[in-house]
Amino acid sequence: MFSSYSELKKKLNSNSTNCVEVVQNYIAKIEEKKHLNAFLEVFEESALAQAKLVDEKLANQTAGKLAGFVIGIKDNICYEGHKVSSASKILEGFESLYSSTAVERLLAEDAIIIGRLNCDEFAMGSSNENSSKGNVLNPIQEDRVPGGSSGGSAAAVAAGLCIATLGSDTGGSIRQPASFCGVVGFKPTYGRISRWGLLAYASSFDQIGPFTTNIEDAALLTQVMAGKDEFDSTVSALEVGNYVESLSSDKKLKIGIPRQVIESKGLSPEIKTTIFDLVTKLKLKGHKVEEFDFPYLDYMVPTYYVLTTAEASSNYSRYDGVHFGYRSPNAHDIESTYVLSRTEGFGEEVKRRIMLGTFVLSSGYYDAYYTKAMKVRRLIQDKTKEVLTEFDVILGPTTPDTAFKIGENVKDPITMYLQDIFTVHANLSGNPAISLPLGNHSNGMPFGVQVMAKPFAEKELFAFSQELMEI
Repeated sequence: MFSSYSELKKKLNSNSTNCVEVVQNYIAKIEEKKHLNAFLEVFEESALAQAKLVDEKLANQTAGKLAGFVIGIKDNICYEGHKVSSASKILEGFESLYSSTAVERLLAEDAIIIGRLNCDEFAMGSSNENSSKGNVLNPIQEDRVPGGSSGGSAAAVAAGLCIATLGSDTGGSIRQPASFCGVVGFKPTYGRISRWGLLAYASSFDQIGPFTTNIEDAALLTQVMAGKDEFDSTVSALEVGNYVESLSSDKKLKIGIPRQVIESKGLSPEIKTTIFDLVTKLKLKGHKVEEFDFPYLDYMVPTYYVLTTAEASSNYSRYDGVHFGYRSPNAHDIESTYVLSRTEGFGEEVKRRIMLGTFVLSSGYYDAYYTKAMKVRRLIQDKTKEVLTEFDVILGPTTPDTAFKIGENVKDPITMYLQDIFTVHANLSGNPAISLPLGNHSNGMPFGVQVMAKPFAEKELFAFSQELMEI
């Protein structure tokens, strides 16, 4: 197995392996580790066919910049001719009619999609315990959760089941599991990567991003997937640039640490110590590090859940048992088709969030909740913009603690929602953010350090992340 794409590329270029052999080895490893429940399906036939095609291109020297890069995709990202279900019964057996823009761009550069990965149903959760296909085990300690919602994607990279994976991040669903599994997880700026072909949760928050073991791979995948797309009107037309060539930087930065985050009562003392040790090292390297006030920390999770559930309530009206997906066999008329298909097809957490979203959008409550949450979101965006005019990046913990035990928080939605307290900021403001596996707890579990940058400053964020990984 390969720790990075550059390692694989060297082996391919020296003819000491080939893509078919690599894919076969990964398929065998996935089978060996199937108890982790990370993969919902291995695309064995299409992956081997693609591998054979890429081997021919390598022989002809016509291969793309991702030749042989073996990637798994979260089960809410469409791949033409392959099943996609968002780990929900309501989409059981549904086969995608087209590929997402992100997948199209990876395939165009000769990447190999090896399978679809388990996740919390419709990306709703922080532990991967909300999947209709069962929970994923954390490969580091199998009695613990891998995080969520992209738990399968994080676990697959941590267990070496593929070189990289794609996830989606609505409130921390890439960065939180990356922290829990000890890998790199990156959420781009909102609008940097097309959402076309991503099954929506909350459309003004969702972003596709990569899980990798290193910064170079994350930068390369983001660079390939990013850029304007005629199918997604929210994508930026700003030039993407070369993230990989810009990884080496001697620039001294001014780094901000949010005081309310670092002094949060729920933050593990060991994580706090790691942050301060990192600050000391950064100062020795010539960077300037200062704390700043960010008074909206306690408002972030409530604001996030009001807005995302409202958007979900609207988005999920398409799952009705009529047009596609699951239809209740007990239905006998139009009303029962809607009611029973949705009742039987959606899991408990999805139903909870749809109901909450419908409530906050209902007459009499719209202004009290939804409108107010939109105003708070604007305050958070404005304050973040103000902070990032003074600082180059914002540094802090990704999560309050390490991965918790399976079943520990299942019956307490509030505790589960608060797992995202440090990550939802970047989704509310739209900024790029990355979780770096820089910490190891005395309990044997890893944890991440989060860095957030200005909108579309991916180049600078990757360069600083590279420096942090080498400290």
